[in-house]
Amino acid sequence: MKPLILLDPGHGGIINNIYQTPGKRSPIWSNGSQLFEGEFNRAITQGISQVLTLHGIENKIIVPEREDISLQTRVNRANHLASQYPNHRCVLISVHANAGGGSGFEIYTSRGQTHSDIVADHLTRAFRHEFPNKPLRSDYSDGDSDKECDFYILRKTKMAAVLTENFFMDNEIECCLILMQPQGRQKIIDYHVQGILAWVQGGK
Repeated sequence: MKPLILLDPGHGGIINNIYQTPGKRSPIWSNGSQLFEGEFNRAITQGISQVLTLHGIENKIIVPEREDISLQTRVNRANHLASQYPNHRCVLISVHANAGGGSGFEIYTSRGQTHSDIVADHLTRAFRHEFPNKPLRSDYSDGDSDKECDFYILRKTKMAAVLTENFFMDNEIECCLILMQPQGRQKIIDYHVQGILAWVQGGK
């Protein structure tokens, strides 16, 4: 079966220089810079989409607009798109930047053993290859690398679904040197793409 990759850029973007989501931003750093998470999420999903398209892999960004679209609408869009491609293997990847104090990368799936866990393992291996010296914030208590959570977009979507938390926007080093730098963003795009390609090639 052909793959279908659904990409969800979390939160809203920037319209007329106004960020569309309360909170979800870094502090203003000593150099005057500030990250708006929704802008970062869109940049990453657009980059992933472009590379997947070059590989001939069907993909859809489920929130192409910059408004902050509700979780229910995101889920409805994902489920509707999947229903339009009944002969495809479908996975949803929701892209975010983390906050709350910390460092590194983590990935979430819904609770229990599902096909989402396989997708998550491919992405974590790709992260380790791209950032071997950065922490992987994992939970191996159930034998795999993902963390499990009742996030709405993971519970309500009808396909395999993962949510990636890509470094910490309230960590000045990670924010300024990775999340706000073209080279850092490209590496984040790269490990998402490599994880997706590994899942596609695995055929499961």
